[in-house]
Amino acid sequence: MDIKILGPGCANCYKVEETVKKVVSQLGIQAEISHIKDMKEIFKYTQVTPGILINGKLKHSGFPLPSEDKIRNILIEELSSK
Repeated sequence: MDIKILGPGCANCYKVEETVKKVVSQLGIQAEISHIKDMKEIFKYTQVTPGILINGKLKHSGFPLPSEDKIRNILIEELSSK
């Protein structure tokens, strides 16, 4: 699974990134997690950060920040769609 965090590097973006890493670890998912900070690249997907891009699809952007449960549900949904 390819997971990208979209955000310029603010505290909220890093919080989302840490939460995603925690949930990925809890679920035991094989995932490559990266952080896109280039605004031109981010704007290809959303104009509201922070965002979560999974396998090239925007799954969340903006506020409120996603909870662990929401991220868990997004990841499980993505796994079941394969």
